[in-house]
Amino acid sequence: MRDPYSVLGVSRSVSEKDLKSAYRKLAKANHPDQNQSDPKAQQKFAEISAAYDFLTDKEKKAAYDRGEIDADGNPKFAGFNGAGMGGARRGAQPGAGAGFSAEDILKEFMSGFGGAQARGGRSAGFDPFAGAGGFSSGTRQPQAKGEDANVTLAVSLEDAHKGGSVPLRLPTNKVVNVKLPDKVEDGQQIRLKGQGMSSPWGGEAGDAIVTVKFERHPKFRRDGADLRVDVPITLYEAVLGGKVRVPTLDGSAELTLPANINTAKALRLKGKGLHGTGDLYASLKIVLPENGDPDLESLMRFWRDQKPYKVRE
Repeated sequence: MRDPYSVLGVSRSVSEKDLKSAYRKLAKANHPDQNQSDPKAQQKFAEISAAYDFLTDKEKKAAYDRGEIDADGNPKFAGFNGAGMGGARRGAQPGAGAGFSAEDILKEFMSGFGGAQARGGRSAGFDPFAGAGGFSSGTRQPQAKGEDANVTLAVSLEDAHKGGSVPLRLPTNKVVNVKLPDKVEDGQQIRLKGQGMSSPWGGEAGDAIVTVKFERHPKFRRDGADLRVDVPITLYEAVLGGKVRVPTLDGSAELTLPANINTAKALRLKGKGLHGTGDLYASLKIVLPENGDPDLESLMRFWRDQKPYKVRE
């Protein structure tokens, strides 16, 4: 991941409030549903979410600000700069400069521990990447594995509820289908073996660590496994009762309204929440006719004058 501060466009001294505000603006502007024509929208959204998750982890943020870890949360190795390599450069080849590969640097570093024959009695051909015993035997140890890649996967409530696979674009620009675990939870992590960064030493690729993040739903509000939804009803349905259709993650369901229903209390549909383990709570909202109605207004004046009742103390 790139520098998380740069990804979110904030300074290192940003407050939690401003950090959240910056994330919301970017997440809304770069959400894949709003940018379906952009093939990189999923990658941008995942990068923004990963940067926000990283900076809201106080321990990771502090370690990153101190220069102890990189933006992927991996420790940084100290002592490989010009000053720290002074002692190790004694074994370097003439003319060697800043263009070392990672393997060259590691070999040069290791030469300070076993390159001199007088220290360990080993020959000058000692190779820290050779087999056991420290001698070049032609049999090399397994090369270092590539870095793991941290990725955020945006999942709709419908996909989380039904399961199946969700497409994800990795930092390597490869698109894979991620199989969601049964009854997947928000924040749950999934490891994709060998889908991380390639190894610069020729070893196997790292893994992709995928963090599931539930998307905000346009209708449902989540409370654990329970869901809440607003259901508009007419005035006469509230007074006379009846049957209305309400949305669920499995399609619409029929809800029976008793007569003289009090809309201050939500009605429960058991087992209609997330994964079928939670419930769905329907909050009824009385909606009056648009632009008013003379007959209704006349009836309400009569009701107010002839049959008043109290609802507030």
